[in-house]
Amino acid sequence: MGMRSLLVLCLLGLPLAGVAKVSEFTLENGLKIIVKEDHRAPVLVSQVWYKVGASYEPNGLTGISHVLEHMMFKGTQKHGPNEFSRIIAAHGGKENAFTGSDYTGYYQKLHKDRLEISFEMEADRMRHLALNAAEFSKEIKVVMEERRSRTDDNPQALTFEHFKAASYMSSPYQNPVIGWMADLENLAVADLQKWYEKWYAPNNATLVVAGDVDAKAVFQLAQKYFAGLKPSELNLPRMTTEVPQRGVRRIVVKAPAQLPYLIMGYHVPSLKTAPEPWEAYALEVMAHILDGGQSARFAKHLIRETQVAAEISTSYDLFARLSEQFIFAGTPSQNYRVEDLEKAIKGQIKRLQDDIISAPELNKVQTQVVAQKTYEKDSVHYQAMQIGALETVGLKWQTMDELVEKVRAVTPAQIQAVAKKYFNEDNLTVAVLEPQPLARATAAATQPGATKNAH
Repeated sequence: MGMRSLLVLCLLGLPLAGVAKVSEFTLENGLKIIVKEDHRAPVLVSQVWYKVGASYEPNGLTGISHVLEHMMFKGTQKHGPNEFSRIIAAHGGKENAFTGSDYTGYYQKLHKDRLEISFEMEADRMRHLALNAAEFSKEIKVVMEERRSRTDDNPQALTFEHFKAASYMSSPYQNPVIGWMADLENLAVADLQKWYEKWYAPNNATLVVAGDVDAKAVFQLAQKYFAGLKPSELNLPRMTTEVPQRGVRRIVVKAPAQLPYLIMGYHVPSLKTAPEPWEAYALEVMAHILDGGQSARFAKHLIRETQVAAEISTSYDLFARLSEQFIFAGTPSQNYRVEDLEKAIKGQIKRLQDDIISAPELNKVQTQVVAQKTYEKDSVHYQAMQIGALETVGLKWQTMDELVEKVRAVTPAQIQAVAKKYFNEDNLTVAVLEPQPLARATAAATQPGATKNAH
């Protein structure tokens, strides 16, 4: 079936022949296993997701989840430092890891006959990591340098970090994934050992396998390698509610840079925290109305028509574990100031508040969102990422299959309702990068997301 035919069927809501099957199973030690069969190519992706990330970290230990991610490649009682990566490469595979606010994950992409290689080593390092002081001493320096290059020497990333710290007062989303430098400097192997023993356990993990596999065979293999691992006693952190904001917050970040930069953020719920689920889906559609490609309102009105923006982006995480920020970030054009860009963004928000979006425009945006979600399913890796992320933040993987229906159901009145409810001055935080003289030429950088590493 060609992509165009596949897309048409999806848009019409018709069933697809050979739709990937999802199965799930839980071992007695608490490890959840989810398998998505997709037999289009003889490959698989295996992922282990741990329910721990930057938003779990207390003051003084920021960055510890990311540092532990690095150390997970530095050897176990059975395998030496970096042997994990060497073995995966020897079998023609690729592997990596990532840390975010809500999770830490590890994955391997392999031929369909190589799953046992992944399971043997992931089970080994789930409970038998060797946290060596000498290896830690080297790796913490690597993380510090990563922080310098990706944040401290990156004016836009530095501004974004300060923005998050200012926009959240009580939510742990204020923590930078990379960690504050002072915390990294004081981190000890003993801290990592406690963090590892608490969170890296089968009852705090989800194993996701997607690709050309048989679910029953995967479950049997998982039983062989993971069933004997002991669970941890988990004391999960309480869901922290951000205190209501009582007025606009503004900060200025002074750093060597070539261009000014603006970040604006409004507190909004995620799907998990929304008073009504439709609010989160309406916010998702609203993000695409404003910033969903060349035909979206920002590109049309702020870049091409008025030319007030040289670049502008919108971000909203529908599937965050806690309440989120709906963020606008951009650089004004040469003849404009950040104040002009802020005014222009607010003007587009006011349009959504005052005027009901037309049915044709909304239908066009909804079709684009559905098409995007359909194309994403071409990637076995991305399918597994969706499943793992949803399960780890406390949503069911079935949420992924409901997304298209929920997006189609969003109405013009719901778009207007969330625009009026959440996008007001008292709910706004603004951060401005004020360029300082450059010691040397630097290239403009993009806003950071989850920290992802190559080992």
